[in-house]
Amino acid sequence: MRLLSRILGTWLVGLALILIVIDGTKSLAANAVVMTPLEEIWGLLNSASIEAVRGFFASRFFGDLLRPGFEAMLAYPAFAVIGIPGILLALAGRSRYPRRFIQQDRI
Repeated sequence: MRLLSRILGTWLVGLALILIVIDGTKSLAANAVVMTPLEEIWGLLNSASIEAVRGFFASRFFGDLLRPGFEAMLAYPAFAVIGIPGILLALAGRSRYPRRFIQQDRI
């Protein structure tokens, strides 16, 4: 389970780094800080699924409580929304014990 957590965390951190590079390139071209919100990235990939998630929240009992959090998450920069869970998963998957190096003649 730790291995799966570490692999998934590493992939998410890698994706977040790619999104930071894209935002950095856009910022250099625009001569201003540009941070792409998650809603824009998600809309480019699959815009119908955003509406499906909004419809899912609207049909639930606690939808009125969940909708503002979901809309706030869509407004945050995509690299932060993807990178923070990636870092947490990578840290959760790390080894619990520090590695001790053994001398070759003691093996």
